[in-house]
This record gives sequence, structure tokens and C-alpha cells, in this order.
Amino acid sequence: MHKMVRTNKQKIIRTLRCKNKNIVGTLAGLLNCMAKAKTDIGNIETVYVGEFYHIRDITVIADNEEHFEEIVAQARKAQNVEIKQIIDEVLELHHGGKIRTVPKYPVDSVEDLQKVYTPGVAQVCTLIKRDPKQAATFTSIQKNVALITNGSRVLGLGNLGPVASMPVMEGKAALFSQLTGFNMFPILLETRDPDEFVETVKRISHGFGAIQLEDIETPASFEIEERLKKELDKPVMHDDQHGTAVVALAAAINACRLAGQDIKKLKIGQLGLGAAGLAIAKLIGKYTNNSVLGSDINEDALNRLERNGGKRSSLEDIMKDCDLVVMTTGRRGLIKPEHIQKGQIILSLSNPYPEINIEDALQAGATFALDGTRVNNLLGYPGIFKAALEVNATAINDEMLIAAAEAIAQSAPEDDPVPDALDIRVHDAVTKAVAQAAINTGVARNIPDEVDVDA
Repeated sequence: MHKMVRTNKQKIIRTLRCKNKNIVGTLAGLLNCMAKAKTDIGNIETVYVGEFYHIRDITVIADNEEHFEEIVAQARKAQNVEIKQIIDEVLELHHGGKIRTVPKYPVDSVEDLQKVYTPGVAQVCTLIKRDPKQAATFTSIQKNVALITNGSRVLGLGNLGPVASMPVMEGKAALFSQLTGFNMFPILLETRDPDEFVETVKRISHGFGAIQLEDIETPASFEIEERLKKELDKPVMHDDQHGTAVVALAAAINACRLAGQDIKKLKIGQLGLGAAGLAIAKLIGKYTNNSVLGSDINEDALNRLERNGGKRSSLEDIMKDCDLVVMTTGRRGLIKPEHIQKGQIILSLSNPYPEINIEDALQAGATFALDGTRVNNLLGYPGIFKAALEVNATAINDEMLIAAAEAIAQSAPEDDPVPDALDIRVHDAVTKAVAQAAINTGVARNIPDEVDVDA
């Protein structure tokens, strides 16, 4: 039996502020008109109730801009209704930014001021000068992650530069704080030179317990991460590489389970060996203890795959011979239905447009198909970094990443390849598993009392 996970593509969310005459049936008439455009209705909120008219905010979800225009056109046909305003909820939510820094303790008196700042703070400074390890206890450093980018590869939008990348960075920082209680600070660097990037990060690293790299073009991202891992005695992770790989591995484990297969016994291919694809191939290879076959148009990417234990192949051979195929090429419609083999498991992860649609893959004979809308880095990086900070890890290694993937896979519902990214229980499970892996592999400098070191 074919199994399929249906997911929404990127949608457009808008709110129509509608002034409706206070006549029975007016709202129903408006909704009926909108239904003619196959409108997905979200929230309906009453903003004002008057004797002669009401004002309501009606949220609509459209497939694209053309669909939204059609919805508005149909809404304007409703009798006794005037559309007063069209609100872009995404822009409204981002207005003024999405994060802020607030004090942990209120300062309401002179006594509070003397404890939080001068003269009391001098006592803490002197203590840390004598014993630098005390900074982990008496400052926020061990709860701070630096989120660093130059904006040279933002989502699927390309080189937007550092400032235009800030909405992404704020979103990641806000979610990290919500899901872990720890802090993440966006830092934007105006440089595409790896040497300048690395030196800048090294100079500011003392205020942070870990470094997360984000939205950096390849191959610079490889060099930057590799150098920082060697030159800093703290966790460094490029989330576009390893965060993606963790969630992709979790999805692959469960996709195989749902298809009645054991991932460790399958022949696996990776199409596309950019930052994410190469990391996925490496982590899946490590997890299965089998070489992953990889295909890419870039010779350097293929050489890097081979240095990481994979084997180069062609798209045609991978699609013909592999039981599980993971795709991260960024090339919409690259795979045709005739490429699919009966019984294959397909993870077509390029966003917003996959290499092949789920429906087409299943109709062509795939046993299971999944696209990239569910493979969200948010499932991985909060727990990975929280664990690394809690145990004061010196690095984030493959064993920690695999532990995160297994925790995510085990947290998914029985009939779903991945869990809800906002389920705090998932992030708690990832944190515990990654902390244990850090301890087991000797990169942890602290062992919290609640971690079972014999597990």
C-alpha cells in the first residue's frame, strides 16, 4: 500500500478587514462569495460591534498572489460588505523585530542597583579573574549562543546580504529561546572573506558558550566551520549542514519504518551535494555504516563526498539502483515519474519546490514519499545546542548528531515520519539524548546530576 504524507506548500496569509452591514446573513453571504475562489478560511475575529454595522478581520490562506487576488475579487462581490483594509500578517508580526533582551531581575531600588551593578559587580569580576571557570556559573555566557551569518545564502533566495537575513536570524533566535529558555543572539557580518569571518568570530566568541553558523554560501561555509571547530574550544555547528542532516536522518529512519524497511539494510543515494546534501550523506553513512552514493554537477562536491566516506555515482544510476533516494538539488522537477522505481522511498527535500511532487512519486510506484516542508531544522538545533551548553561540551560530534536524530525519530507519532516541531517534549528528548552522547564520547566537561552516565 502506498503511504503519503501530504503537506502544504508555501502559502500566502492575509487578513481582510471587512465592514459588514448589521443585516442577518451578510457574513454568510461574504463567506459564500469567498468559497467560489476555493478560499481556505482561517480565524474570524470581531473587531467592532455597532448598531448599524460590524467590523470583522477574516484571515485567508491563498496558494499564491494570483489566488489571493481572486479571493479579494470574489469578496468584493458580496452585498452589504466593504473591504476596508488588507493586512499582511507576516509583515505585521515582524514589525519592530521579533526578539528583545530583558533583565532577569528587576532593579527597583538603590540596593538592587548596588547588587546588579556597581559596586557589587566588582566582587564577581574579581572572582572570575582569579578563576575563569566561574564565568559559567556567575554570567550568562554558558546560556548564550551566537547566531552568525553574512547573508550570502539566505533560504532559497541567494545572496541577500547580512541585513536582509535578519528576519530569519530573529526567527531562529526567538524559537530557540522559547523552546530552551536559553539565549541566541543574531550577529551579522559584512564580509564574504573566510579569513575575515573566522577572525571576527574568534574575537567575539568569549561572550558565548557556542557558535551557530547560518545562511553562508558554499564552499566558504565548509572552510569557515572547519577552521572554527579547530580554533575554538567550544561547540560550533553550521545548521544548514548538520541541523538539516539530523532532521533528514530522522525522517529517513521513519520513512523506511513506515515503508516496512530497515534503513541500515538499504542502498541509499543522495542527489545534490551542497552544504545540506553532503552533510546528509555523511551522517546517513555514519548511521548505517554503509557508503552513500552521491551525484552532483560540481566536481569539488564529489571529491568532498569521497573524503567523507561516500561514493560518486550518476543521477541515472542512483535512481535505478537505490532503495532510498534523498534529494537536495534545488532543481524543481528534476526527477520525472519514469525515473522512479517500484518500491523506492523518496525524500524530495528541496524547498519551496521539490525535485518531484509526492503525488507523482507515489503514482509512479514509490512506496513512500516525503517533501521538504516537514523536514524542519527547528526539530534539531534547539536541543542540540542546549545539551552542548548544559554539559559545557568542547564540540558537537557525529555521535551527538545521531543521538539527536534518533530522539527525533522516536518522538514522532506512529504513523508520521517527523514530530511536531513545536512540541516541547521533542526538544527535551533531543537535549537529554545529545547530552548523554556528549558525555559518552568524552566531549563534556560538566555532567549534570540529572543525566544518567551509565545509560
